[in-house]
Amino acid sequence: MSSTLSSTTSHNANAEPIVSVSGLGKTYSSGFQALKKIDLTIRRGEIFALLGPNGAGKTTLINIICGIVNPSEGTVLADGHDIVRDYRAARTKIGLVPQELHTDAFESVWATVNFSRGLFGKPPNPVYLEKVLRDLSLWDKKDSKIMTLSGGMKRRVLIAKALSHEPRILFLDEPTAGVDVELRRDMWQMVRALRESGVTIILTTHYIEEAEEMADRIGVISKGEIILVEDKAVLMRKLGKKQLILQLQSPLERVPESLASYALELSADGNTLTYTFDVQSEQTGIATLLRQLGEHGIDFKDLHSSESSLEDIFVSLVRSNGNGARA
Repeated sequence: MSSTLSSTTSHNANAEPIVSVSGLGKTYSSGFQALKKIDLTIRRGEIFALLGPNGAGKTTLINIICGIVNPSEGTVLADGHDIVRDYRAARTKIGLVPQELHTDAFESVWATVNFSRGLFGKPPNPVYLEKVLRDLSLWDKKDSKIMTLSGGMKRRVLIAKALSHEPRILFLDEPTAGVDVELRRDMWQMVRALRESGVTIILTTHYIEEAEEMADRIGVISKGEIILVEDKAVLMRKLGKKQLILQLQSPLERVPESLASYALELSADGNTLTYTFDVQSEQTGIATLLRQLGEHGIDFKDLHSSESSLEDIFVSLVRSNGNGARA
């Protein structure tokens, strides 16, 4: 997708905020508190992944920012516009691709996308809409009724509808749920192109490997509270754990007491030693450990390492917050 949608903007740490959430809370009439004093800033031009277990508050937060649900307290600014006091201006800045596939089945692709643009008071722009449909590989389906399309194509139509009014902020709620691998890959290429064109992307996904690959920053929500927001690289560095697995030349009965500080795990058969460490201790820890093992006459015939994935970190964070481990 070329930069016709907008000029490229930076998505680095110095980028100005495009979404500002302050003291946001939502309590339903039943008394259920879905969100508790949320403070969150989304940077202009970034891809921000919002992760959390089912029922954590992800969809409620998105729906409030998009103007679908009213907040109980707090404020939200979308590109400088208050979502309550200046609803129309705020809403025109936002596109939403919902998880559910709901479109007018009897309309053509072109008619439904063109109508969606008109809902936001935008003047007709067939050149722009043609570009959106071409970028989403929908142009040859423009006259097809939506009911005749595959599930993957219907999801592309939802994205086209969300982009029809040229938003600067795009919410993707589980955008690849139920989508085959090839289409998922195409969609993420499109997301990258959108980000490069200046659109800010906020996504939720159950495929944590996608967030690990795509996102600039990660936010984790649990029990209606934001428990962490961090640059992805920093998060992986700070919370990621690595393991060094040593296959020993001969079985070991027990780990020498002098090596207790390494918290080594010895396998039941005594043939494998596992050393778990963080990035800070990587350089000095491994070299010192291997030297001390040699001093104790403990030789190894093979070694390999592994490291935490974003999923490992996410599960650990949610568990420590007293929630289930479902993504």
